Amino acid sequence: MDAIKKAAQILKNGGIVIFPTDTAFGIGCRMDDEDAVRRLFTLRRRPVIQATPVLASSLQMIEPYLKPIDDEVIQKLIKPFWPGGLTIVLPCYPEKIPQMVRSGDTLGVRVPNHVTTLQIIDAVGVPIIGSSANFSGSTTPYRFEDLDPELVQLVDYVVPGETFSKEASTVISVVEKPWKILRQGAVLV
Repeated sequence: MDAIKKAAQILKNGGIVIFPTDTAFGIGCRMDDEDAVRRLFTLRRRPVIQATPVLASSLQMIEPYLKPIDDEVIQKLIKPFWPGGLTIVLPCYPEKIPQMVRSGDTLGVRVPNHVTTLQIIDAVGVPIIGSSANFSGSTTPYRFEDLDPELVQLVDYVVPGETFSKEASTVISVVEKPWKILRQGAVLV
């Protein structure tokens, strides 16, 4: 079985996988599996009050979880920068998303520009968590060799591959105007 099929099968069954993205190595599980999300937070030693970004393979995949997106956001951010290294914090339907994933009624979303990641997400059929594959507060891994062996031992599978930009995604909140850059990263907005 190839790496993409294996990763997708593990994720579908509630597992946790490390995978390359266009920005850094990510660690994730199904966004809609609360037990897997809880396990992921525990593995990463991440505070449960700290929301986590979600990766989708397309805008259409994530739209059912989001409140209607302002056309200006679509024209100025989504069309020019997705797929790519831009995470957009958008208003969401909180009842559709586990509390640990979102921040109140907002969700950080990104469509990565990495064929392997997109194929995995497509095969799973739902958005996946897209945190960096490190223990909370540790260095972000941009190369396979940068992955912490202790974390690798705790997950169910690691997809081999490479990242491209070697920089974390830019994070922008469009919840209110003016929009606010929360982290400057791979994309200049």
